[in-house]
Amino acid sequence: MKFKQTVTLALATFGLAATTVVSAQTTLLNASYDVAREFYKDYNAAFVANYKKTTGKDVKIDQSHGGSSAQARAVNDGLDADVVTMNTTTDVDFLASTGIVAKDWAKRFPSNAAPTSSTMLFLTRNGNPKGIKDWNDLIKPDIKVIVVNPKTGGNGRMAYLAAWGYVRKTGGTDAQAAEFVGKLFKNVPVLAKGGRDATTIFLQRNIGDVLITFESEVVSVDREFGAGKVDAIHPSVSIIAENPVAVVERTVAKKGTAEVAKAYLNYLYSDEAQEIAAKHGIRPSNPKILAKYSSTFKPLQLFAVSDYFGSLTEAQKVHFNDGGQFDKIYTVK
Repeated sequence: MKFKQTVTLALATFGLAATTVVSAQTTLLNASYDVAREFYKDYNAAFVANYKKTTGKDVKIDQSHGGSSAQARAVNDGLDADVVTMNTTTDVDFLASTGIVAKDWAKRFPSNAAPTSSTMLFLTRNGNPKGIKDWNDLIKPDIKVIVVNPKTGGNGRMAYLAAWGYVRKTGGTDAQAAEFVGKLFKNVPVLAKGGRDATTIFLQRNIGDVLITFESEVVSVDREFGAGKVDAIHPSVSIIAENPVAVVERTVAKKGTAEVAKAYLNYLYSDEAQEIAAKHGIRPSNPKILAKYSSTFKPLQLFAVSDYFGSLTEAQKVHFNDGGQFDKIYTVK
């Protein structure tokens, strides 16, 4: 009997060790942009449950969040993320240029590998005391604007391009757009590192009259700080900001997690995931689910990056690379 108990205990110990090994082999790291924290917290729980139900296997998801471009650089410099879920295609293109993700990453998943999208809007303090309604209000001399640094985060790049595109869509020239965006950034007292840093500056440090950020941040602010702290202002014109995803080939080859990583990104297109996205103020790519949440996603004129900038890669070169248009119009304070 004693021998049998010893064997049983040994087997149990071995089983625990084996489980630990399996767990280590099925842990994914998702490197993502700042304001997607709450969405991925809920999405990860849904994916883990579904993966267990459909495969019988356990998987653990770890998250890394920061400015989208900072995250891309971290992955390039060695962060062992299995997947990247960004808010601008340029950050994934950058990783593709160095061979860390597949060259044809945009063809690996539906909708150009963008399961969700967002747009830029304004958050003002409760009651909108400065009466901010549209982009023109942001260049008034008494308005202080909080925005992410376009050189470190996709949130900031999209805000910049949305402002530029507003001028173009309302009949202005590129020269007029440059002048307009220059005036806007003169009203920026401090550049935030990422989307969540921008929200902290605005709400916790109480700096600024208006925050330009992703539509999804409205839901996050209400949940974290309580409803009624901010008013969401939808400008007349804004930009379509796709949220691209990709498998990090370098990492999954090393860890043997390619199959799980692909399943993780594929599940973003499921009805359950698209519903979770909508509840977090992130626009689903599924048109039926998008229509279901029409009260959340207010109608406004949306333009694509390609309408005025060719592509995000071209916009990056012209506007955000060192010596580009942004460096010409903004002096670090």
